[in-house]
Amino acid sequence: MLTLHTADASPEAAVVVDGAHIAAVGPCEELAAAHPDARLRRWPGVLTPGLLNPYGPELLEQAYHPDPREADRLGTEPLFGERARALLDAAPSARGASARRGVQRMLAHGTVAVAGELRSRAALDAVRRAGLALAGRPAALPGPPALSPVPLVLLPGLGAGKPARFAVFDVPDRDALVRDGASTCVVTVVGGRMVYRRA
Repeated sequence: MLTLHTADASPEAAVVVDGAHIAAVGPCEELAAAHPDARLRRWPGVLTPGLLNPYGPELLEQAYHPDPREADRLGTEPLFGERARALLDAAPSARGASARRGVQRMLAHGTVAVAGELRSRAALDAVRRAGLALAGRPAALPGPPALSPVPLVLLPGLGAGKPARFAVFDVPDRDALVRDGASTCVVTVVGGRMVYRRA
C-alpha cells in the first residue's frame, strides 16, 4: 500500500512511500492527484531526509542509556566515563539493553544513519534491527557526542527509487531546525516503516 507523507511547513517536499522505497517526491497536491489511493499521513513541521549521527561508537558502545525505571537515580540522559563503564559491565545483558535504548533515542531525534566504527555485537545488532544505515564519519566532528549534535548533519536529498528513510521535525523551517535541534522530531521513517512517532 502506498503512503503519502507530507508536512505542513514543507508541502513541496512530500514523499510517496511504496514498501521500503520512495516512489515519488514532490508537491503534496501533485502527488495526491497522481496517487489517489495512497494513505495520507500529514505531520506538523518540515520533512527532511533524516539525520546522520556521527557518534555511533560513543553513544552506543561507550555511553550508558538509563532504563526509564532507573530515571529517578540516573536521570534520562546518556552517561559517559567511569560511571557508564561500571553500569555497562554490571551485567551480561547491560551492553545490549543500553545499545537498544540508545538506538531508540537516536530514532526519536530523527536519526536514520550512524557513523563511526562499531565493534561490539550489541551495538551492531541494535543498529541492524532498527534498520539504521551505516555511513562514513565526517572529517570534522561537530562537538561532544550528543543525540542532537551541533551542527546537525542532514543526509542527501530524497528521490524516487531511494530508500524510504526520512524524518519530520516540528519546526517552521530548516533554520529553526538548526536552532532548535533534533529533539523537535515528530516521526522517523526507516525502510518505509514509522520507527518512531512522538506521542
